[in-house]
Amino acid sequence: MHSKNWIGGEWITPHGAEVTVKNPSRFTEEVGVLHMSDRSHVFAAADAARVAQAEWARKTGAARGEVLYQMASALEAHADSLARLASQEMGKQLGEMRGEVARGISLLRYYAGEGMRANGNLIPSADTDVLQYSRRVPLGVVAVITPWNFPVAIPIWKIAPALICGNAVIWKPAENGSLTATRLAEIFAETKLPPGVLNLVIGKGREIGTTLIEEAAVDAVSFTGSSATGRQIAIACAGRNIKCQTEMGGKNAAVVLADADLDKTVPILLSGAFRSAGQKCTATSRIIVEKAAYEPLVERLQTAISLCKVGDASDLDAYLGPVASAAQYETVGQYVSIAQSEARLIAQSPAYAGAEHGYFIRPQIVEGVAADHALVQEEVFGPLAVLLTADGFDEAIELCNQSVYGLSASLFTRDLASAHRFLDLAQAGMVRVNQETAGVEYQAPFGGMKQSSSHTREQGQAALDFYSATKTCAIKYAW
Repeated sequence: MHSKNWIGGEWITPHGAEVTVKNPSRFTEEVGVLHMSDRSHVFAAADAARVAQAEWARKTGAARGEVLYQMASALEAHADSLARLASQEMGKQLGEMRGEVARGISLLRYYAGEGMRANGNLIPSADTDVLQYSRRVPLGVVAVITPWNFPVAIPIWKIAPALICGNAVIWKPAENGSLTATRLAEIFAETKLPPGVLNLVIGKGREIGTTLIEEAAVDAVSFTGSSATGRQIAIACAGRNIKCQTEMGGKNAAVVLADADLDKTVPILLSGAFRSAGQKCTATSRIIVEKAAYEPLVERLQTAISLCKVGDASDLDAYLGPVASAAQYETVGQYVSIAQSEARLIAQSPAYAGAEHGYFIRPQIVEGVAADHALVQEEVFGPLAVLLTADGFDEAIELCNQSVYGLSASLFTRDLASAHRFLDLAQAGMVRVNQETAGVEYQAPFGGMKQSSSHTREQGQAALDFYSATKTCAIKYAW
């Protein structure tokens, strides 16, 4: 397969650099070729989006919603083939990838329904004979920059609310997800989505992303990726006075109290830490256990992780596949080396016999490092979790909050008072009890505190707040 740009309803193959995509499960398998864009493609996409947006905004919410329903149905018809392509491109286990595509379908249908929902307020006036109300209006052209770890769900949870609000979109996916992005655009092209309302530009972030953020005529930017890049985007958008949304890193803690049901807790901990090879911003990377529960928890973790099968992403029996790329393998490997030399290994999955043919890293849990250690404070973005102990609830909360990040946190307990105290005191945008840190739902707001987020929210009704502006209207009808 070859990547293509989709600009103004036309398919364009750029003539820039070419990058061969290899399957991270099997180096010998070529998945496709990426064709890199140049700056001219960004400006062409911005022009096409600007023209298309005016007509798209004039359509009723119901009409826009009908197009989103068509997009959902088209995606459903191609769900399995898209999941297989994405799994081959970035290494997510096929069963998980199928679930992600299903999430994308649900997101499209959820936001399609928003086309018929009331979107403003009737506001009393201090004057007589005045009708005053507020309503949502589109921003215009929105730049959407998405990561590789959720190559279907994250683009859709940005694109769908942007479209239903009447915006046009320029989508720049991560390189590792660009074949999947091309196929997703091809699927959407089967619908009655007007040309230019959604535009796809494939390329390197340092050229295409920078041009899109700093020079192209866009009215807002929504970004998911690294904290360093997110901060640069926020600065650029502030300089242009355009709306900005950044979802960035996490170092998410799961707190296990002595009264927790450990048999139920352990599978949830492992899922949060190691599904998707730990490559989730919401992954459980810190496990904080009350000392009274330490030994039984460790015993259960050791047993459970010994059953975690690492394997080819196409293997439906595998618990996780490889990490996504050579860069990921190197970065995560550096943290694994630190863990080997400075921490103590307490649990590790069995090795994969075909590990030398792909970017495979065994899930592991370590302990024996201080709360300010790099393994505890820095985002690894791989299958490595750190175990810390606490004397009681208060120290556990202190350790949980001892992070520059504040995306997600979980508590495992049977005590209602402890549960509510945790919900009040944990410094994270998403706080859960007896659920994994990564188990968020699309109808609820998604986002973090501190260095995890620009403090806006994605998904749910909150997404509509970002992708629209509020206009206050008043008319004196008798004068």
